[in-house]
Amino acid sequence: MATLNITPAAAEQIHRVLDERGQGLGLRVSVKPSGCSGYSYVLDFADETQDDDVRFEAHGASVYVAPDAVEMLDGSEVDYVSEGLNRFFRFNNPNVKDQCGCGESFTV
Repeated sequence: MATLNITPAAAEQIHRVLDERGQGLGLRVSVKPSGCSGYSYVLDFADETQDDDVRFEAHGASVYVAPDAVEMLDGSEVDYVSEGLNRFFRFNNPNVKDQCGCGESFTV
């Protein structure tokens, strides 16, 4: 069974964004071929469930993962961080073998 950990900071941000939108079930995560290293994360809102979604929940927040991304994300941690003026979701993914210098894409 795949695992995906959601930190309290990520859960709080998911709640905040969904409250601002006034709708949604959680965060939707998938991956796509992109960048110089192979894949990049794709984030969207999950406004409804899809039959093949894999749902992870922690701290009252849900993350829905596309089935083709589950293996690549297995064991990852979804966090929400602030670095200087930037705030973003960060994936601490133990499956990543390499990533590009800008951090936008990765190889598994």
